[in-house]
Amino acid sequence: MRKSRFVSFTKFFLDLMFFSGILVEVTLPYTLKLAGRYYSTEIGRQYIPMLVIFGISGICGLIIVFRLRRMMRTVLERNCFVSDNTRSLKVMGRVSLVIAVLFLVKSVLIPTPASFVIVLTFFIAGMFSHVLSLVFEEAVRFKEENDLTI
Repeated sequence: MRKSRFVSFTKFFLDLMFFSGILVEVTLPYTLKLAGRYYSTEIGRQYIPMLVIFGISGICGLIIVFRLRRMMRTVLERNCFVSDNTRSLKVMGRVSLVIAVLFLVKSVLIPTPASFVIVLTFFIAGMFSHVLSLVFEEAVRFKEENDLTI
């Protein structure tokens, strides 16, 4: 019972993150201008590079959440070890590394401690996703072998 509530909450939370992420991505040019005006003048001076970095990072984040939602569907169907989940983990790993590189570039333009934390976090997430995709690949292979056994 507790597990199904947790899974349901996670699915709801991923849906909320995905659709609110689309809203954030669409309003990014406006909110970034506001941040440059009221929060940090350096953001205003570096508006175009920041828009590109945050825009691409936002799209990458949406891809990660979209892939997590697809994986959650397989959890709900009780069929986790499928090749699509392996592909999702590989995509999430690559996209995480793209975010790490983008924030490394951002750290050169406007260095902040948070940027360095984001670089490290997404680098580790990218490596972890890649390793996990290899584990899932083996699990899918074992499952397919097992399904063929009488």
